[in-house]
Amino acid sequence: MTVGKKILLAHGGGGRLTNEFINEIILPAFDNKTLSGLTDSAEIKLDSPNICFTTDSYVVKPLFFNGGDIGKLAVCGTLNDLAVSGSKPVAISLAMIIEEGLEIEILRKILNSAAQTAKQQNVSIVCGDTKVVESGSVDKIFINTSGIGTKLPGAKLGFDEIKTGDAIIISGTIGDHGMTIMSQREGIKFESSLKSDCASVGELCISLIETFGSDIKFMRDPTRGGLAATLNEIADKINCSIEIYEEKIPANSTVKAAAEMLGFDILEIANEGKFIAIVSADKAEQCLKLCQTSPNGKDAAFIGQIADKGQPLVELITAVNGRRIVQMPYGRELPRIC
Repeated sequence: MTVGKKILLAHGGGGRLTNEFINEIILPAFDNKTLSGLTDSAEIKLDSPNICFTTDSYVVKPLFFNGGDIGKLAVCGTLNDLAVSGSKPVAISLAMIIEEGLEIEILRKILNSAAQTAKQQNVSIVCGDTKVVESGSVDKIFINTSGIGTKLPGAKLGFDEIKTGDAIIISGTIGDHGMTIMSQREGIKFESSLKSDCASVGELCISLIETFGSDIKFMRDPTRGGLAATLNEIADKINCSIEIYEEKIPANSTVKAAAEMLGFDILEIANEGKFIAIVSADKAEQCLKLCQTSPNGKDAAFIGQIADKGQPLVELITAVNGRRIVQMPYGRELPRIC
């Protein structure tokens, strides 16, 4: 190996070191024919005329956390955005902005994690880009991923599909990712260790759509801003109120304790391996049972419903049958967790 132990500015300069870096570090990590061609764009054969396309950037700190790392997070995040849009992920790109001085071994671990995550979901990383910037310009490494997927024949998802009375299902416990990141960043220990929910939800989303078709009205992964931001966005778009039940929202007890200790509302904390599904009321129980058969949906729960049209707001019905308005998070108080 000739690229050395740390990233140099010359690794991004387009010369000999760049060529060695690509061939010794990048290509071996992803190992597929499309990427190895090193063309300026990837040629992909699709079996559907309708595609979904998404992009996202990842700036998480720390780079490695219990349950994942920035490489796994970047791949899962893009795959999940495709899945909740009603598509089957096909291929993704991966671009990096790397700070001069980052250890090559750390980069290798991140790339291998991204590659393994994509491979597990039968998706190829087919193109990418690398830029190296001066020390202090970024926080070690930032990653951008874009992805395309083929639209599922039975998928008919959208705000305009949602009706009064539709049921709201969450695929598992909330807040795991955000509180894991925060506890590791602050060095806080708990009796039970926190673990990020960073995972792909694609298989479960596809199964729901293929089984129930148009009875699956809408899906979204509640990442930044958590459940509160996602539900408020839905309420605003459909001009309906939403009711959710405090006692039905699944949450790990340690996550709840961590949120209280750090002064966060658990409804506003990010998730990276969960999704919200709005489904026909008469199919809610069947949808829930299907979710619970999957490892990624074993803690799935019915948490509320779409209420009357009118004022677009989200109301939390408390354990003592009181009501609290769940506000859209302002944003500044939320930690950088993805």
